[in-house]
This record gives sequence, structure tokens and C-alpha cells, in this order.
Amino acid sequence: MKYCSTRGGVSDATFEEAVFTGYAADGGILLPQEIQPVSMETLKAWSKLSFVELAKEIMQLFISNDEIPTADLKDLVDRAFATFSTPEVAPVTRLKDDVTILELFHGRTWAFKDVALSCVGQFINYFCSKSKKHYTIIVGTSGDTGSAAIEAVRGLPWVDIVVLLPRGRTSLVQERQMTSVLDDNVHVFRVDGTSDDLDLVIKPVFMDGEFRARHLLTSINSINWARILVQIVHYFYAYFQMSPDCDKTVEIVVPTGACGNVTSGCIASKMGLPARLVCAVTCNDIVARAVSRGDYSVSAGVTPTLAPAMDIQIPYNMERIWHVFSGGDWKLVRSLMDQFELTGAVQVPADLRDKISAVICETYVVSDATVTATMRRLWEDGHYLPCPHTATAVAYHLHKWDSGNRDPRICIATASVAKFREAVEAAQLPVAADGRVDELLKRPTRYRDLEKDEDWDRAIRDAVEDINRRRASGNC
Repeated sequence: MKYCSTRGGVSDATFEEAVFTGYAADGGILLPQEIQPVSMETLKAWSKLSFVELAKEIMQLFISNDEIPTADLKDLVDRAFATFSTPEVAPVTRLKDDVTILELFHGRTWAFKDVALSCVGQFINYFCSKSKKHYTIIVGTSGDTGSAAIEAVRGLPWVDIVVLLPRGRTSLVQERQMTSVLDDNVHVFRVDGTSDDLDLVIKPVFMDGEFRARHLLTSINSINWARILVQIVHYFYAYFQMSPDCDKTVEIVVPTGACGNVTSGCIASKMGLPARLVCAVTCNDIVARAVSRGDYSVSAGVTPTLAPAMDIQIPYNMERIWHVFSGGDWKLVRSLMDQFELTGAVQVPADLRDKISAVICETYVVSDATVTATMRRLWEDGHYLPCPHTATAVAYHLHKWDSGNRDPRICIATASVAKFREAVEAAQLPVAADGRVDELLKRPTRYRDLEKDEDWDRAIRDAVEDINRRRASGNC
């Protein structure tokens, strides 16, 4: 299995190279050079597996045995998921009105990002232990990615991580999960801007080939292929919970921000999974406009909502989706992205839009009022409280259910409601006591603030230079 860039400038990359590549040298992001379909016989065999065993089977299709022998890979997966609070890793909750929720928030930071990043951390440690090379990870986060990335690599001897979070645009718990980590290899910046602003300053650092190569820079947000790979497991496992005999088409409803999660679902569909995807979004609706009308254009600004991890206007994984459904037409993808990066707007060709819509069958824009109404309805019906992001997916299901649509459907739960007290209070619901939150809020913190008038590019580069000077001198 080899990997290529969505824009054609990189090909035949190994899995190890993909793990340590953020943006590719040509500005694109990596994908497998080919996606092999799985047979119905394989699907039926997989339907009987646990989440952990299914993950091992799927990952073997994308990781050469020459790079990570099967026995080593299985051991890495076991180690990654041993950190979860439940042996199922992703339990399913079934509620009134056929509300079915795949809970992906039982990792260390109570969010679905833990599922993939716990594995990515193991991959990084595996390869670095062999190469003895030191890498610096740079991550911009809209909320959950930063804390999950920190937990995946904190304390690792061959890695430092620099995390930029949008100050005031995450929940308090999300922020504290990042700023309260005091390990020497963790460096957190609170930036006076949006998560899209962070991506705009991080990408040029990666595009500086000499700087990137000299300091061995990488990223483990959803730019990183390994993240997308592990998330493919979500879709097969969710499908099997609704159709164990593999005889139905199932809708999987995905709270959507930067499109990393739904990209994994698109790849699962290309592999032969008989599922249709639904993207639930906030009023920051570029994904909905791109899928339904082909209008991929940024709005005047990002509107903060109760679901902050979804408040994104530049869903950078969209170019992966274009690459997948255009049959790997990197010239088309490069042309679309060149125009978008120049003007902030591009029209997706109708034939490509139609191919995407055959898999991402619908989008659903959810207001804060609908989020809180959905949270209240689930609480009143069964004392179940979803996080505001999960509530966007459940809102779509209830909309369909109330209109008489009884198609098999499962909602992806992306985080624990414990991280979003602000949303619970907005829904006028009781805030449950949680010792984990109380303990977190008592921890000391360490971070640096970056203001609007500062040179963010210089600050990132100075931080990387300082990390590597200290590493070179042995003063880590």
C-alpha cells in the first residue's frame, strides 16, 4: 500500500511517511493510491467482530506487513484501546423513537478523536523508537483534537507537540484539557482568532520545505492519513450494529466540521460498505452548501455556536472527498483548490457533486435552538444527555422520525456532554456532578497567549526552534 497527494505532486509514499506528513510538499494531503473493495463474504465475517478486532482487520489492508508486521500491529492496537473506559470501546445506546447512538467518547479526553489518536500515538512511538528521530507536531484545534493529540503523545521521548487553540471559542473543559498538561514535551498557545485562522497560519509553516525538513514537522489532526484510516472502523462497526446480516442500507449521521470523519465514511463506502452518510452541520454551513449546491465558498466570518468543534469555514478534508469521488483526478482537485485558496470560493462541477451526493445523501443545518431542544427531548424521554455536537445528528434523526421516515439510522456521538456545561445550561437542564471535571478545573495550567497584533507565524517558528535547540543540547 502506497500513498499519494490529492494534488499530484507526491506519490508512492509509505505508511510511515504518511504518518509523519501533515500537508504534502505540493500543498495537498495524502490518500491511498488505490482503495480496494471488500467482498460481501468479508463484510459478513467482519460483522461478528468486536470493535478492536475489526480495527485490526481494516488497518491491515492499508499498512504493509513490511512496515509493521501483523503481530506488532495487533499489539499496537491492543495498547491503544486499553486506555478506554469500556472494553467495547464504542458502545451503542438505543433510546425512544429509534434513536441509536454510537458512543465514541470513552477515551481519555472524552471525545471521538481519542479513538484514532490513541492509535496514531502508538504508530508514532513505534516508528520513532526505531529511527531515533525527534519530531515536532503542530496542531491547530477547534476543540477536541488538541487535547486528544496531547494525550496521545505526552511524555513520549521522541516527540514534542505544539497546540494552538482559539481562545474563547472552545468550552472551558476543552481548554483545560490542553492547558493543564505540564509535560515537558507539550506546548500550548491560546490564540485570539478562530480555528480557521489557525489553519491559515500553520499551513505556510508546513509549506516551507526547508524548515519542515530541518525540524521534522508533522501534524496529527485530520490532515494526517492515519487519523482517517482509524476512523474508517467507525463506519463499518456502526453499520454492523444496524444490519448484522449486511442486508440493509443504513444511514450514518455524522456531526461535521473539517470533514475528516465523514471522509473516512466516504472511503468506507468506496470499500463497499452499503451505507449512506448524512452531514449534520451548524450555521457555519459550507459543507452543506458544497454537497447540496456545489457552492464551496467561505462566509464573511465564523459564527460561534453551542457546538464549537463544528464552527469551521474551511473544511480542508473536502479535497480528499473530491479526490475519492473524481477517481483520483488530482488535476481537477488542484485546480479547484488553487481557485479556492486564491478567491475563497469555487463551484464544484455538477458531475462530481452528483457522485458525492450518491454517498453523502443529505446535509442538515442545525441551529442552537434545535440543539437545545434536542438535548431536552432526549433528557425528558430517557434521561440521556447528548453533547451539542451529537445533538445535531440526533436532531436530523428526529426530524426524519417525526415525518414518518423509519429507515435504519445510527448517529455518531462525538463527545461526552461533560465537556460542554455551557450547552447544558443553555438547554436549561441540570448539570450533573462529575468528579473528572472538578479535578480537571483544579489543576495548574501552562500556556502562552497570542494576540491579534502579534506575528503568529514567527511565534510558531520560534517555538519550534527553541524546542529543537533544547533537544540538541540535551536540555529537554
